[in-house]
Amino acid sequence: MCYRTSRQIRGVADRLLPAALRDPDGNEDERSGTVSVFDGPPPTIAVLTDAQQEIERAGDFLRNAVADGIRTDEIGMFVRSPNEIGRARAAAERAGLGDQVAISVMHLAKGLEFRAVIVMVCDQDVLPLESRIAEAADEGELDDIYETERQLLYVACTRARDRLLVTGVAPASEFLKDL
Repeated sequence: MCYRTSRQIRGVADRLLPAALRDPDGNEDERSGTVSVFDGPPPTIAVLTDAQQEIERAGDFLRNAVADGIRTDEIGMFVRSPNEIGRARAAAERAGLGDQVAISVMHLAKGLEFRAVIVMVCDQDVLPLESRIAEAADEGELDDIYETERQLLYVACTRARDRLLVTGVAPASEFLKDL
């Protein structure tokens, strides 16, 4: 099994972000020409046929992390919204860890760091969240929604220091192709 460093994971996750980042006030920060030390092989991406397979795959990842000496308080699991937390909990239970690992929504990931991270339920209508897309009034707002959703995935992925698993059920999020 191949594991990556936080630098490598962040380098791959950088592919999720556009060349220029725009804040809510419309200010843009150009990323072109920057040199990143975060470069390396991609994280493990698993697109599975159904939710049960995803739960099993995530459970296996959790068991392997613990077997390799990673403490349960060094493991984090992230999903897009509260609606998906049940799948993450099912994976933790399948691994025999119950509520011993941190499970949260992507919005709360910023500033956290774990040795091992699973980003689950990266399904087509979940990331980007279909209800947010339906609310877009125009093309500009739609672009902003896509950018925000992509940044949520970026933040969740970059919480991993040593190992990262990103999962979804086919058809998976279009963002996974960028990883």
